[in-house]
Amino acid sequence: MRIGVFGGTFDPPHIGHLILAAEARDQLSLVRLLWVLTPDPPHKPNQTISPLAQRLELVQAAISGDPGFELSGVDIDRPGPHYALDTMGLLAVAYPGAELVYLMGGDSLSDLPQWHQPQAFLSRCAQIGVMRRPGETIDLSQIQDILPEISGLVQFIEAPLLDIAASEIRRRIRAGRTFQYFLPPAVYQIICDRNLYQTR
Repeated sequence: MRIGVFGGTFDPPHIGHLILAAEARDQLSLVRLLWVLTPDPPHKPNQTISPLAQRLELVQAAISGDPGFELSGVDIDRPGPHYALDTMGLLAVAYPGAELVYLMGGDSLSDLPQWHQPQAFLSRCAQIGVMRRPGETIDLSQIQDILPEISGLVQFIEAPLLDIAASEIRRRIRAGRTFQYFLPPAVYQIICDRNLYQTR
């Protein structure tokens, strides 16, 4: 059983996240894809992040129409810091015998040598699915020089190159600009009903 692990702050979850998740499931032959909401990401120590309950509601709204997507509480149910290494270890216990496929963006792949115990993290991954942003180039050989364990693990996901970022969506909301079509309809409705992201 191959299970995808899609971690992030999802602040808010947008259509780019959904496209990556769906394409990864298809191209990497995943039977299930876990959305792992990170309460307190260690790589964003100075960034203001929306309350966990708010992000939980938005992710649940975003994925509710797809039975192959599942919200995982693996990081929610434990104290931080929330390192990917520990997340993968807990999921390996929860899903014994499963092949865990970690999903990330190209920027995260480039930063991987700076992650917490990256060699140990790679040892827990059956594969790593990577989506690149438009215009992004990644020199995998440079990463392999530092982390030879990554050899053979990376598969780039072919998907529409949508340059959508949650930070840009938040900026648009604050500025009163249109943002509806960057989001799943259910997420858009909650944000409008609650006047979310008006101040950050």
